[in-house]
Order: sequence, then structure tokens, then C-alpha cells
Amino acid sequence: MTNAYRAVQWNRHKRSYDLVVGGAVVAMIAAFVGGSIAFAAPPDDVSPEILVIRALGATAGALLTVLLCIGPLARLDRRALPLLYNRRHLGVTTALLATGHGLLATVWYHGFGVVDPIVSLLSSGSEGPGVPFQPLGLAALLALLALASTSHDFWLHILGPVVWKRLHMLVYPAWLMMVAHVAFGAMQTDDAGVVPTLLGVAVASVCGLHLFAGARARAADAERAELRDGWLDAGLARELPDGGAVRVCQDPDHPIAVFRDGDAVSAIAGVCAHQGGPLAEGRLVDGCVTCPWHGYQYRPRDGQSPPPYTEKLHTHRVRIRDGRVEVDPRPQPPGTPLEPARISS
Repeated sequence: MTNAYRAVQWNRHKRSYDLVVGGAVVAMIAAFVGGSIAFAAPPDDVSPEILVIRALGATAGALLTVLLCIGPLARLDRRALPLLYNRRHLGVTTALLATGHGLLATVWYHGFGVVDPIVSLLSSGSEGPGVPFQPLGLAALLALLALASTSHDFWLHILGPVVWKRLHMLVYPAWLMMVAHVAFGAMQTDDAGVVPTLLGVAVASVCGLHLFAGARARAADAERAELRDGWLDAGLARELPDGGAVRVCQDPDHPIAVFRDGDAVSAIAGVCAHQGGPLAEGRLVDGCVTCPWHGYQYRPRDGQSPPPYTEKLHTHRVRIRDGRVEVDPRPQPPGTPLEPARISS
């Protein structure tokens, strides 16, 4: 979190993360090349150029799949939060690998004829049921480049959180196009069944994790969606985690985070102003609600970021009745100070 644009700062955690990512990329490329050489039949059919092209594409596809699994994993297990915190590094790495794959494939397969390479790529046929797989790969690559080039918070400020978030939801169409690119391309010439198996695991992992995390979140929301005299029931006051929060939700697009700090209970909007992070999954650090995604902070009593930061969130009135925490679903203007409810001893 910073109140000014700065060059990217690599702290110890980011250096460690990037070293692990770099090592994983090298290992995946080496494993792909080694496995292809070992199991190719006959070995003479495998050229070094094609191996490099395929290895870069396979590694980019694997990282993109991992990228989409990080979000639901972090919601299911807080130990995955460090991966979420550094997710943009992984996204840029994926875009670079995909760019290398695309450029080399374009030159190798389309760069030595009389037709313009891009025209040749867009008009190329398919390996299987009449679907041109190479344009699908190009579309996925263009989407990844758009996301990587706008990943800095400068673009977040210029575009605004809502537009920026919608733009970066392109990662899902990009992944689907990548899956189709492989399904109608490399999978059609794989007689051993390795590509279909790996692609099936990737699709099952992404879809399964998202469905499971979403179902659990909906079940938790349903438990805290009951209205009592127009107020949302957030559960027993004594069961609120001290220093943590619960999420209450009448409208899925506008969740509310209810935090307990000792005997004080406050409620603010549940979506971080930075990138829409889930504040109810964060904790109180130095008296401030701290977003689990990138560490943005807000005071629970007024929804304002501590100086010199200027972000503000809606606040919500809270009361305790019959030992239960109740939240007014009607938001107060951003930054409105409200007295917390007190848990009686």
C-alpha cells in the first residue's frame, strides 16, 4: 500500500516468490522437453525448435490454470494468501511465456512463405473437426497482453476500480480460449492421450475449485441473510472472532464486513476500494481492517484509510440485541464515523 506511484519494489517475500516461479518455469520446460524426447516415437520426429515452442506454450497454459486456482484456494485456506498477494507477478510471467510461444510459432510455421505471417495464421486450418485453433491462441495471447500491460496500479487509478476489475476478468475468456486452442490443436494429434488427460485435470481443477468455493460462500451468506426488523442478523456476538470478521450479505454485489475489536463491533463495506478484495476475509492489524489481498487498510469506525491515504468505504450501523449482532443493511456515506456496538461483559 502506498500513497504515490513507485517503481516496483522487490521485498524479501517477492524475491522469494519470483525465485520459486522462475525455478518452476525452468523445471516445467525441462520436464516437457525431456519427456517429449524420451517418449517420442521415433525420436527423430522431434525437432529442437518445435520442442521449445511447445514447451513454452505448455508452461504458459499450466501457469494460467494455476493463476485461476489461486483465488478460490485463498478463500478456502488462508495459507494460499501469499500466492494471491503476488498473483500479478505470475500473470506477467504467463503473458511473457505465451508471447514467446506465439512469436516462435508464428515465425516457424508462417514466416517462410509468400503469404503475410499474420494472414497465414488467421487463415490456417485445424488439426481436427474444422475449428481453426491458431486464431484461438492468438486471441488468448492478446487478452493476456492486455492484462499484463495494465497490471500496475497506475492503470487501476486511471481506469477506476470497476472498469479495471472488469477488464481483468478477461483472464477467464483467455483461459477458455487457451483450452480450446489446445483441444482443437495439440490434442488432435496426441495418440498417447497425455494432452486430453492433462487438459481434463486443468478444467476439473479450475471449475471444481470455483464451484466449491462459491457454494461455501453462498451457504455462509444464507446463514447471515435473515432480517430482524429490517436489520441483518450477523450471529452471536460472542462467536465473532476477535480481530477478525464475518460477512453478512443481503445483496451479493454489496457484502458487509462485521469486525470485532475486543468488545467493540463495527461494520463497513465488504469490498476493498483497491481491487475488490474480500475484506471479511482480512484481519485487524494495528486497529485497522487489512485487506487480505494487498494490505490496504481502513479504520473500522469510519471506513477511512489512515493518513496519508484517502480511500473511504461505506459504514453500517451495528447493534447488539439479545446477544446477537445486527447490522443495518442501509449504507452510510463513505467515511461516516459511527460508534461501534459494545459486547457486554
